[in-house]
Amino acid sequence: MTDWSEPNTPDMEPGSDHRVRLGFERETVTVALDQLVPLKILQHGVRESKKFAQILSSIKAIGIVEAPAVAPDPKNAGKYFLLDGHLRVEALRQLEIPTVECLVANDDETYTYNKRVNRLPPVQEHRMIVRAIERGVTEAVIADALGLEVQSIRARFRLLDGICTEAADALKDTNCSMKVFDLLRRMTALRQIEAADLMIGQNNFSLMFARALLAATTEEQLGPAGKKARKPDVTGPTSQQISRMERELAALQTQVKSVEETYGIDNLHLTFARGYLGKLLANARIVRWLSVHRAEYLTEFQRIAEIDSLGRLATPNAE
Repeated sequence: MTDWSEPNTPDMEPGSDHRVRLGFERETVTVALDQLVPLKILQHGVRESKKFAQILSSIKAIGIVEAPAVAPDPKNAGKYFLLDGHLRVEALRQLEIPTVECLVANDDETYTYNKRVNRLPPVQEHRMIVRAIERGVTEAVIADALGLEVQSIRARFRLLDGICTEAADALKDTNCSMKVFDLLRRMTALRQIEAADLMIGQNNFSLMFARALLAATTEEQLGPAGKKARKPDVTGPTSQQISRMERELAALQTQVKSVEETYGIDNLHLTFARGYLGKLLANARIVRWLSVHRAEYLTEFQRIAEIDSLGRLATPNAE
């Protein structure tokens, strides 16, 4: 059943019809594994990968953390297309667990979910570990389940220490590294929020960008840890350092000019190809036909549609 929010809220004009369609049903559904129709072929050797082993041991220790996403098959009552969570479902099969609790999507966008699901973000991982420890699971058991050292589990448990709630919420769905939070911890709460907004606005969650934001932070915007870590620069750059930076900048400009001539047209071709394949893979019937008759084409099409930019092919997401 499609769920819609109330059309009128206190912030809307009377009679207006601003409705927000929910992406998933409010209630989950328990589905038998043999009722699931996978729409993605697991790559050769994925069951022997480290990632699969971690998922397997994690489910053994603390169960399913993220419910798979499914959509009802309109032509076969009781059947569900598996949109996201193929590795988790495969792990359940190996553990001989017959059912799984799933999120039910309101749209049959068979490819969209796979394209946008990445590994568990650090903030979500932190919250998962906190919940597990609150339920009595020991650090050693969690470390064994995730294939990590106990010290690493403790670091993840303390990830948000010194991070304000607003900044943590803003970054909860991003894949910025744990070291980024170490840098944010050196700032005041207000500056943490500003830095988080800047990273989201630039879609740049790299450690280098976080270091640049910390370097641009004024003394008044630094917390106690930041002030202690920052050493006053009493010397300034030497003439040799300035000359070296000028040479490096000139070399960089030369490299940029060398790719300017072909980058635009190559990027245009990539955009058209990726958009076309994305539309094809959003069609459930095409995906099903390819998975049965041309599985190798389906895998390559998915890889092309997941390319982020020229020169960087997104790692195929086994989930």
